[in-house]
Amino acid sequence: MTTDARKLPPGFGRLWTAQTVSSLGDGVMHAALPLLALTLTRDPLALAVVTAAGTLPWLLLGVLGGALVDRWDRRRTMGIADAARAALLAVAAAAAALGLLSVPLLAAVAFLLGVGGLFFDTAATAYLPELLRRDPALLERANSRLRGAQTAMSGFAGPPAGSALLALGRAVPLLADAVSFLLSALLVRTLPAGPRPVPAARESLLRQARAGASYVFRDRVLLGLALRPAVGNVAFLAVETVLALFAHDRLGVGTSGFGLLLTAEAVGGLLGSAVASFLGRRLGTGTALTCTAGLEGLAVLGLAAAPNPYAAGLALALCGAGMGATMVLAPSLRQAIVPPHLMGRVASTSRMLAMCAAPLGAFLGGWLAASHDVRTPLYAAAFLLLTMTAVTASMTGNRRIEAALRAAAPAAGGHGPEQPGPAPVEGGSEPEPTLTAGGGR
Repeated sequence: MTTDARKLPPGFGRLWTAQTVSSLGDGVMHAALPLLALTLTRDPLALAVVTAAGTLPWLLLGVLGGALVDRWDRRRTMGIADAARAALLAVAAAAAALGLLSVPLLAAVAFLLGVGGLFFDTAATAYLPELLRRDPALLERANSRLRGAQTAMSGFAGPPAGSALLALGRAVPLLADAVSFLLSALLVRTLPAGPRPVPAARESLLRQARAGASYVFRDRVLLGLALRPAVGNVAFLAVETVLALFAHDRLGVGTSGFGLLLTAEAVGGLLGSAVASFLGRRLGTGTALTCTAGLEGLAVLGLAAAPNPYAAGLALALCGAGMGATMVLAPSLRQAIVPPHLMGRVASTSRMLAMCAAPLGAFLGGWLAASHDVRTPLYAAAFLLLTMTAVTASMTGNRRIEAALRAAAPAAGGHGPEQPGPAPVEGGSEPEPTLTAGGGR
């Protein structure tokens, strides 16, 4: 991808602010929700239900949610999703203030927050290329800033804030997150309007969802981009499942030291997201993606062999850097080459594959640690990551990516959010009325 001297449009600043505020709220709830559950029960199964409830929407509704986003106005979808999450948390805060909180209620809140996150994240992913006119260089810069802010807010600022707010009362973190979603929804309303949703042929939602999924599996570049987080989640969840035990038993790290290890990974993630665009320009996006994937595998291998906490912290920082850069380069490339009318479905299909792989990784890590040694899941994860790097290297090579960008260039057509242009109609010639998230403008 080439350097682009043009500035990001003013609308991006508002989108960045909205997502930054929302990420801060996510970080608050990431710490507060399990702690709230812990005040209600000590049953590990009940606690697991609350945690798992937040991931279920992607498993149950992922591709269908993407199909709906492709039918709806993306800006309106983001606004409604955040407004609904604000209302949900306000109700939960009222229940907490009245002493009506329960584990089933927290699980329901986690699930509905996950539904809102599915629609907001998918719509935001699809809206960004509209705002930036699918310019690859601008997309990399924008995703770098978005990823950096998300890491800073949800990884650094949010969790300690959530713990501190919970000390003031059960309702306080819930109310704080509600305010963050409300502010985000208000900011989203000020964004430039995107193109009207493309009239779709009279097809069922399921058929349209299947068309989006098949588009990913037929395109080698998109399939390579989807395989990396899917296989990566198996590996990283295997590591995460035993990381605390590994740190305690093998590295002699206590609770505070374990927190520092996680902080090292987050610092690496910030650095990786900051240098991602530079790597893409110097190496080419395909080579950069291969290098960052290889770095992740080698870093996990170094973690498995780490003799002390300092070496483990360095390995986690390098792994975080690889993940941070990958999570800028890969989405930017996907947003630049996918047709606008398929963006929601393609993004949600890729995300769903990654989410479905996560439980497998958790089971694999626990089984290997129980049947062999606590280091074994780390070595297995490194093997998976390095194998995945080798398999996908040709699928997302520089030549293939440049060909995909050239093919996508005519579709960009210079149409931005204020100047919507025509797009192909799916599946046939018989149009149906345009659908929006709010039932019309």
